Amino acid sequence: MIAFTGEGHFDPTALASNTFDIEWPPRSGRRQNFPEVDRAEWFDIEFARTKILSGQVELLDRLLAMTGESAGK
Repeated sequence: MIAFTGEGHFDPTALASNTFDIEWPPRSGRRQNFPEVDRAEWFDIEFARTKILSGQVELLDRLLAMTGESAGK
């Protein structure tokens, strides 16, 4: 998993994802197309902590430290 941050405006409803093809179901000989990203949402920091991988929590902490914000804001 790779995580990144950025500053700017992003409208989650305007998400347009790339797609990829894969044999599905496995060993069926049929190929299906799936989106790389199926949705995007905004979360406050505390809720985000419950949604991300435990190894990514440090990313939120570093981001808060860089912006001078605290989790309670």
